[in-house]
Amino acid sequence: MAPQTLSQLLQTLPFPYRHTGGDPRIQDVVTDSRQVRPGALFVAYRGLQHDKHAFIPDALARGAVAVVGERPRETLPLPEDVAYVEVPSGREALAWLCAAFHDFPSRRLILIGVTGTDGKTTTVNLIHSILTAAGVRAGMISTVNAVIGDRVYETGLHTTTPEAPEVQRYLREMVEAGLTHAVLETTSEGLAQHRVTACDFDVAVLTNLTHEHLNFHGTWENYRAAKARLFEMLRASVRKGLPKTSILNAEDPSYDYFRRIPADRYLSYAREKPADLTAEEVRFEPGRTRFIARTPVGAIPIETALVGEYNVSNILAAVGVGVALGLPPEAIAEGVRRLPGVPGRLERIDEGQDFIAIVDFAHTPNALEQALKTVRRMTSGRVIVVFGSAGLRDVQKRGMMGRVAGRLADRIVITAEDPRTEDLEAILEAIAEGVRAEGRVEGVDFWRIPDRAEAIRFAVDLAGPGDLVIACGKGHEPSLCYGTVEYPWDEREVMRAALRERLGKGRDLIRPWCYLRALQEKGSSG
Repeated sequence: MAPQTLSQLLQTLPFPYRHTGGDPRIQDVVTDSRQVRPGALFVAYRGLQHDKHAFIPDALARGAVAVVGERPRETLPLPEDVAYVEVPSGREALAWLCAAFHDFPSRRLILIGVTGTDGKTTTVNLIHSILTAAGVRAGMISTVNAVIGDRVYETGLHTTTPEAPEVQRYLREMVEAGLTHAVLETTSEGLAQHRVTACDFDVAVLTNLTHEHLNFHGTWENYRAAKARLFEMLRASVRKGLPKTSILNAEDPSYDYFRRIPADRYLSYAREKPADLTAEEVRFEPGRTRFIARTPVGAIPIETALVGEYNVSNILAAVGVGVALGLPPEAIAEGVRRLPGVPGRLERIDEGQDFIAIVDFAHTPNALEQALKTVRRMTSGRVIVVFGSAGLRDVQKRGMMGRVAGRLADRIVITAEDPRTEDLEAILEAIAEGVRAEGRVEGVDFWRIPDRAEAIRFAVDLAGPGDLVIACGKGHEPSLCYGTVEYPWDEREVMRAALRERLGKGRDLIRPWCYLRALQEKGSSG
């Protein structure tokens, strides 16, 4: 990027600010002092865990030539010759400044945003596949990865929208690669923390809204309002010759709330209720789903490797995007057919065992319920589920997930899922209370095994011919967090190692992932 002066970047801010000091040319915009290079603009704000104002001296030592922050200049350790800009929100300023630095790349892309509690990543992948099948040059930013042409970038250890600098950099790279469309997964935290602010959306999609993230948002109303920001951004976005379209789940209880948010066009979808897009003649087959999508442009025959009723809804949402963009029906059908699956979403692991083994990302009460209902159709044997609930996250969902498992699974193994600095035993007990509330008996049909690798191995050893083992909650995520440390983790490899061990193909493969025991031996409260 050609450097711009600080004052040129500041002209794009849609709120008042106070600029003191000089007007240096800016070579980069960063919010991590470790990423500062000479000529950078460092943006500070009060975070959930750290106050980035404390890192201003480090940023200056590394070559920052200007600082943006939320505190009065006189309270900060700033030399007189350093330019400083005081703003109401550092996070919001960061988004606008990064977008301006990269010349507002989303204004040169047809931008589709997808939000909701469950199903976002699958829906984003479906939309991207549909666009590609239609011959559209499209990129994608999900909570798993960013796809830009032939390049794929991992987007983080845990599922959330990347920070504003990364989002804008990816979008700029898409423009430079000659792409015309982009699909962006937008989490509630990402919306609330302005990670996608200054992105100009053309289509907004809601998958559903269920119980999650109340630890961050505080109330259901705040959570819903955070999701609504995506739809509110539609009308404020730069127009690119397309109607601003809102695609909503007519079967979600929040439908009326989102339908009241202004848009040029609305498309609704539903599995059972009347809607603009519906599914008829649905057939669930082993490893495949078929149905007829009824749409405003006619009937579209759908065949997909995705299974489960919830994926019918995800597909309808993605088909709605194809309709909104005027894509050919045959391309929409082909795009759905092409998608083989999404990493860590009902992903089968096969080492030749005589039962089914699956890894899935389900980590909310609704997602766990849908996953268990789906896999129930895949076996005539017992359903054995392994799951936990993350620390420093929504505490209310723990008992709810226990009740879901107690109601829908035959055997239940409760284990760790990123306990962070919380007491793991307390988390497991909260889940166990829900399981017991459904009449289950510990040691008879449910167990708690803190070490996640040991829990998966226990479930695998418990399985008989024709049974099904499903490990929920981690999916594709590449780490497990104990305390404040992220330990490398691959649930699919852990499941594979447990299966190989049971089949006599080796025992040592599972050892590298048994972190909890090692931590306990060191006296960690993990």
